[in-house]
Amino acid sequence: MALANVTANATMRGVVWQGNPYQMAVVDLPVPTIQVATDAIVRVTTSAICGTDLHVYHGVYGSANAPWGMGHEAVGIIDQIGDNVFGFSVGDHVIIPDIVSNGAADQGAAQSLVFGLGDDYGQGMGGTQAEYVRVPFATQNLVQIPTPNNSTNGAAPSDAEYLFVADIFSTAWTGVTWSGFEPGDSVAIFGAGPVGLLAAYSAILRGASRVYSVDHEPARLDKAASIGAIPINFVDVDPVQAILSYEPAGVTRVVDCVGFEAVNRNLEHEENIVLRNAVAVLASHGGLGVVGVYSAHQNSSGAPLGADYPTQIDFPAADFFSKGLSWRAGAVPVLQVAQELNQLIASGKAKPSFIVTSEIGIEQAPEYYERFDRHEEVKVLINFP
Repeated sequence: MALANVTANATMRGVVWQGNPYQMAVVDLPVPTIQVATDAIVRVTTSAICGTDLHVYHGVYGSANAPWGMGHEAVGIIDQIGDNVFGFSVGDHVIIPDIVSNGAADQGAAQSLVFGLGDDYGQGMGGTQAEYVRVPFATQNLVQIPTPNNSTNGAAPSDAEYLFVADIFSTAWTGVTWSGFEPGDSVAIFGAGPVGLLAAYSAILRGASRVYSVDHEPARLDKAASIGAIPINFVDVDPVQAILSYEPAGVTRVVDCVGFEAVNRNLEHEENIVLRNAVAVLASHGGLGVVGVYSAHQNSSGAPLGADYPTQIDFPAADFFSKGLSWRAGAVPVLQVAQELNQLIASGKAKPSFIVTSEIGIEQAPEYYERFDRHEEVKVLINFP
């Protein structure tokens, strides 16, 4: 086993959810160590604040018992590896996927673990908004970042480009795939946050005929327009009618990048508004991909406001059936698309970092959670020395 570049009983700084809605803390945490021979310890160089983190921040999502370390997307340098980690070495530059598998050969027995949502999801893994992260089953789950020599454009893309393969670029790309997308399709993307913008970007990269970006934040809609999407502000206009004015028969694909904290044109919570609009705007035999989170929780120390959201929502099943629509949803398996996206980035064909609005140090994280929640930021990176 390679020796870690840290001393025994060392501490690190990390973002922690303590169960208090609209508050995050940066505290000293123990530096993680190898627990079993299939673990790796990664020194994080760049992490980020994600929309899923805001569900936790709002007190409506995550494990039953707080506190826990936050964050689920990161890139970094391998600092230590267990004796049964193969294909990686200390010093390798890697992506840490948000969801890792226990590596079971029988897929029916495989178990997924998630960073940054507490022990119910991650069984002690902690979060990636910290200086070091323990990655279980490292051989199966770490993703090597291409070396500069493999970058066909002659320059090495930054960590910020590859960081998004860990979650949001993979999620966005897969959401488009799950909608049944084919080149030439028209696509409506609900939500122009980080995932929504990258879903619009993915559809454009893949040859969509038109892409509509639906949100209410002007700065986010401006970013959507900058990559060639048609912005639709649902506060100003009915988004269904606005899209149908361009596409009288409806769009062929919709991607929901919002989820259960959706709001209506009065900016009031209406958990099914995106699903209703999606069914209304889809053409016959169209497809819907859902990567926005839908979840139900009882109140607990980890999700103190979880019961504020209903466990069931109304859905226009008759219209869905009569149109012959299809629907796929869920958490995205990053590893299925990571290599494809890495190659797009290494070749210079994809540059997802256009969504970044701020880069900060770890001590600024609580302030930037607030800014991100107020939609004053699109994507915030946390850089470590």
